[in-house]
Amino acid sequence: MADRSSAGAGTFPDSVQSGTVTLHGTLLVPANARPPVALIIAGSGPTDRDGNTPLLTGKNNSLRYLAEALAERGIASLRYDKRGIGQSRVAALNEADLRFDHFVDDATAWGRKLAADRRFSSVVVIGHSEGSLIGMLAAPKMPASKVMSIAGAGAPAGDVVIRQLTQQLPPPLLTQVTSAVAKLERGQLLDTVPPGLFALFRPSIQPYLIAWFKHDPREVAAKLDVPLLVIQGTHDIQALEEDARAIATGNPRATLRLIPGMNHVLKQSPAGRLEQLPVYSDSTIAIDRSLVDAIANFVTERQP
Repeated sequence: MADRSSAGAGTFPDSVQSGTVTLHGTLLVPANARPPVALIIAGSGPTDRDGNTPLLTGKNNSLRYLAEALAERGIASLRYDKRGIGQSRVAALNEADLRFDHFVDDATAWGRKLAADRRFSSVVVIGHSEGSLIGMLAAPKMPASKVMSIAGAGAPAGDVVIRQLTQQLPPPLLTQVTSAVAKLERGQLLDTVPPGLFALFRPSIQPYLIAWFKHDPREVAAKLDVPLLVIQGTHDIQALEEDARAIATGNPRATLRLIPGMNHVLKQSPAGRLEQLPVYSDSTIAIDRSLVDAIANFVTERQP
């Protein structure tokens, strides 16, 4: 990449080539010399670089606020729109051609670009939600010096799907979900999709699910040979404390940090599902300062 060391502090648009697609992001550089740089990886679905999704009426700006808060602590960051999302929309593939591994390759491309930039002393990875697994898989390929998992799943995605639907579906339909997940985990496409499950298991998404379901976050985390910080909010209604403990348990270099009252979009909220949903769309609420402190201290502390 070109040397942009003379660009100085500020906010810059950035892009990277990943395979045949171009992805776009935002680089935030603080004023201090040779800061560490955090690659911030968003979660699943149409979540953009700022942590927002068109599925909600408002914005929470969680990842944008995280980047800005880290800059105040002397840590640079790169957050980006995933392929098919936001400014990277032109990079979208046909759904049937999309694989989970594409997202790992994209994060790796960003990480390698940052590692080659002489303005930065090191590259660290911050993965949120699905970005936790993506980040843990990509980090050794950059390579990254530290990894942070925020609100990541602690079991294979198929298990998480079943867990999330257990309280929502009648037993006959849940049995069909369990059977479908088991077949996809074996790498097999479904012969038929029950009408009530078409949105979840439509034929065009099945190859992606097969590629995603094969990864066990516990095994991936255990293989990391760099410091790992696992963060979980106690009011998160999407990821649970047991997920965070599962990720951290198998890695002797992992540190577990629970943030009391923090929800999935990194903000203080009520514990109840209905009561906290407005927080997902409220950009006036700041992200949790304990989260920022935990990340900043982990990035800047010297490891033994």
